[in-house]
Amino acid sequence: MNYSFVKQTEQEDQILVVDDSPDNLFLIQTILEEQGLKVVLAQDGLAALNRIQESLPKLILLDVMMPKMDGFEVTRRIRANENLPFIPILLITAYDQPSAVKGLDAGADDFIRKPVDVDELLARVRSLLRLKHSVDKQEQMLRMREDFVSRLTHDLRTPLVAADRMLTLFQDGTFGSMSEEMKEAVITMTRSNRNLLELVNNLLEVYRYEADRKILSFSAVDLKELAQEVMEELKPLAQEKGLLLKYELQENVKTTVTGDRLELHRLFTNLIGNAIKFTDEGYIIVRLNNITFRGNYPQKWVVFTVEDTGFGISPEEQKRLFNRFRSGNHRRAGSGLGLHLSRQIVETHQGTIEVESLLGQGSLFRVCLPLKEE
Repeated sequence: MNYSFVKQTEQEDQILVVDDSPDNLFLIQTILEEQGLKVVLAQDGLAALNRIQESLPKLILLDVMMPKMDGFEVTRRIRANENLPFIPILLITAYDQPSAVKGLDAGADDFIRKPVDVDELLARVRSLLRLKHSVDKQEQMLRMREDFVSRLTHDLRTPLVAADRMLTLFQDGTFGSMSEEMKEAVITMTRSNRNLLELVNNLLEVYRYEADRKILSFSAVDLKELAQEVMEELKPLAQEKGLLLKYELQENVKTTVTGDRLELHRLFTNLIGNAIKFTDEGYIIVRLNNITFRGNYPQKWVVFTVEDTGFGISPEEQKRLFNRFRSGNHRRAGSGLGLHLSRQIVETHQGTIEVESLLGQGSLFRVCLPLKEE
């Protein structure tokens, strides 16, 4: 056997070998250490789980038949722990094919039968270490990309905010009067700058959610008050286009949820703002009502809907409407980040979001959020 692990794996690779037989532990340890690999040992399932908490191995060689906690249960517990990174698991079994299937279903990545063939063992170890290195490299590249996006969006926001303030000063006449042509140009520049700033802000928020770095502050939020507040803020946009912005609230509706008010404000602004953006004539109606989902544990929900008489959305577009960076076919379609972010906000609040639409007949967005328990 002239396999050189040092060339194929990292010198610091640590392999955890778990077996209740001291003889088996010694045999596998000797085979692996001859290849320059670092080996740590555990004689039962509980000891293995404790070892993993102390120091993460790159690979786990796990005997199936052990007292108290067998290899299947150890595998299930490792895979159920969301705080652990991916660690390949190689099951060592003296059982037949059904036991191997059971192990793979539990979350193992490969298996080898006793008595262990040395060449086969080394080949499987090499294969799983390559898999681990590949996964680690991809995760590192993903983290680097996310950090780059975060820094980029932060750096972009500063000049955009400064430009917005400067353009506002121009519009306010701080630097003197302007011709009508100049006023129109500044208005166009202001609108474009704010659209870009909104895109950057959405990108930053999407990054925070996807990188699990979003900090939320949950409290009791009255959606009735929130909807009225957002509609008042967006009312000038609707009036500018000659649209009717209407609010309908059923009697005795309970509208208090547990959530982050700023994020729910962002959600309502996205949905109502989109309705105004994609409607040229007619109306936008905002509604709040309650429904109860029946089942073993009935639960009441607040339903927030935004209905418009806009352009509508094709069935093909509806399938990918909430995807990241979805590009719509309409000339006013943006990056798609707004609806993707809306879905993330809703799901973070344990709710659902869906759309009903027909081309040329408008759209209806429906958000269901669990009612705050009294």
